[in-house]
Amino acid sequence: MALDLRRKRRRRLSMTSLIDVIFLLLLFFMLTSTFSKFGEIEFATAAAGGGEQDRTIRFLKLEAERILVDGKPMPLADVAARLEEDKPQTALISLGPNATSQNLIDLLAVLKGINQLRAQVIG
Repeated sequence: MALDLRRKRRRRLSMTSLIDVIFLLLLFFMLTSTFSKFGEIEFATAAAGGGEQDRTIRFLKLEAERILVDGKPMPLADVAARLEEDKPQTALISLGPNATSQNLIDLLAVLKGINQLRAQVIG
């Protein structure tokens, strides 16, 4: 009795079905995932015309390492306490050459909590 010692050839796997499964999984995970919501800061631009002469104007100079409020250096944590007043104010924010967008967002987040304050960013 002779034994059949030939090796059986394996069939090659079809890559098309594997790619189809990968795309289906990718589509499933994209549709079922949740995306984090980024914080938003409302930013109002100045309207044309007058009528706001009773507002106090505060000058803020934003630089990479420090913030100047009316010409005096101040840490970011103390800016809100310095600008907290009962009367309406306008804060003009001037950006220094090395100020990053993250510095501006941090400052606007602090200014957002102050009542009767409108912030305007100037060049």
